[in-house]
Amino acid sequence: MQFRVPQFIDVEDKLFGPLTFKQFVYLAGGIGLIYIIYKVLPLWMAIILIIPTGILTGLLAFYKVNGKPFIFYLQAGFNYLFSNKLFIWKQRLVHAEEKKKEEIDPTITTIVPMSNSNKLKDIAWSLDIQENEDK
Repeated sequence: MQFRVPQFIDVEDKLFGPLTFKQFVYLAGGIGLIYIIYKVLPLWMAIILIIPTGILTGLLAFYKVNGKPFIFYLQAGFNYLFSNKLFIWKQRLVHAEEKKKEEIDPTITTIVPMSNSNKLKDIAWSLDIQENEDK
């Protein structure tokens, strides 16, 4: 029995002409903010704020970095900017007993004789040897 598997589930639907819903919201919000700035402030001051607002609106709506929308990188930048950046390194003290366990004694070696019989028996035998050494 064959089932239809959905494809292209990561592609957003185009709701407003060639724009997705998110793109439309970013553009509508940006254009609305630009209109408010234009009406409230004098022209020379408005132009200073309209240009960065328009650039940010365009980046949010259309620009992708490594296949991800610009908003992810903007959010990561704000999180980094406003988070604590004090990293303190604490040295871990290793006790003498742990050092002894970590050191390998080169004089002790395990010799496992080779057997030509069944491989399963060889694996079981080598596991038994290793279990006995650990005890």
